[in-house]
Amino acid sequence: MSLIQGKYKMFILYALMEFGTVRFNELKRYIATVSYKTLSVTLKELEADGLVHREEYPQIPPKVEYSLTERGKSLIPILDSMCEWGEKNKI
Repeated sequence: MSLIQGKYKMFILYALMEFGTVRFNELKRYIATVSYKTLSVTLKELEADGLVHREEYPQIPPKVEYSLTERGKSLIPILDSMCEWGEKNKI
């Protein structure tokens, strides 16, 4: 559970699932309520956990893209099931 613990990890994983490979500012636009710092820290955590791949391109201006790893993609059906369960069991 610690892999998805945190306010924005599921949002980020779903955004990457929905939009594929995206840049940092695109993710920020998709998740408007997250601060730049929180997004950066959370992406680093997801990358360290092997759920997100960060690709850096050596160009000017710098270009960095994020995408789900195979491990990250394998988590999506579990997250879907958890969301479905939550919807069915609202109090």
